[in-house]
Amino acid sequence: MRDKLLAVVEESERLSREMATTEVASNPAAYRRHAKALAEIQELVSCFRHYQLSEQRLHEAEQILRDETDPELRDMAEEEKRDLAVTLENLEAQIKILLLPKDPLDGKNTIIEIRAGTGGEEAALFAADLYRMYQRLGELKGWKTEVLSSNPTGLGGLKEIIFKVNGENVYSQLKFEAGTHRVQRVPATEAQGRIHTSAVTVAVLPEAEEVDVHIDANDLQIDVYRSSGPGGQSVNTTDSAVRVTHKPSGLVVTCQDEKSQHKNKAKAISILRSRLLAHKIDEENAQRAAARRSQVGTGDRSEKIRTYNFPQNRVTDHRINLSLHSLDSVMEGEIQQIIEGLAAADRARRLAEL
Repeated sequence: MRDKLLAVVEESERLSREMATTEVASNPAAYRRHAKALAEIQELVSCFRHYQLSEQRLHEAEQILRDETDPELRDMAEEEKRDLAVTLENLEAQIKILLLPKDPLDGKNTIIEIRAGTGGEEAALFAADLYRMYQRLGELKGWKTEVLSSNPTGLGGLKEIIFKVNGENVYSQLKFEAGTHRVQRVPATEAQGRIHTSAVTVAVLPEAEEVDVHIDANDLQIDVYRSSGPGGQSVNTTDSAVRVTHKPSGLVVTCQDEKSQHKNKAKAISILRSRLLAHKIDEENAQRAAARRSQVGTGDRSEKIRTYNFPQNRVTDHRINLSLHSLDSVMEGEIQQIIEGLAAADRARRLAEL
């Protein structure tokens, strides 16, 4: 591990030297590349230098304990030795985390697909609540959300909604949201006051760019039709809705939210490209959970990653056995504690594999 850390330090020094040269400093693109590469390893370099300095101080304290006979000096050295041992242990744990391979997708924008599962209209209403929760999370973090496709119900629920989230390291924050979310509450339509259990599925896909996934236009079948709203009510009188079928994979994406056929087509292809990237990742690494099918499951109540219990004001993430009695705040987008808990569990798992 030390050899790898020394190599990283050497790399940071090389990048710093080259950024000071006229050749790189006068080339904005090259300077940005160097600055980005340097920023990615800066925390690790700083942590390792702190570790080296602490090691040196520990050796000095041990030297005092070997050479000195003065009781007061020996007590001071013994105390410093104990403190430095704890510091070194903490720094080593931090370095191991920083050395974990970074997910190359973490920095990407994200496409989220929410679908009502078991529970009928109540599931659709909760799908709308989850969408609002992620919207509020985005507002708290300064992210931008954009609806790509939606299928509302007449009572204000959502059978399905697909939206994009743009921002810094969005995928790294949201990728653990994928799976079945279960809700337990008394529906507004329930006259007897009985608690119902419903389920909503969430898929989280890294936004794919053309460099990630190339789509051959000959592999696409494009169908256009007239948009319609809940109950079949006409939304507009032109054939602006678009259905895109990717013939090799059989994937189908429809978009009708925009009045422009061109915009609906662009959104549909964006969703298709991200689904294809998720499928590609799943084939390359069967253990990666980004694949859409493994994320979504069947939408059955028994398949759950998280339960939202409204009567008890409690949300429980079953993967990390974390329960919070602040469901009202969670539904307002305050899920950072859950996100951090899931990320920490993922780091612990990967460290154990190493």
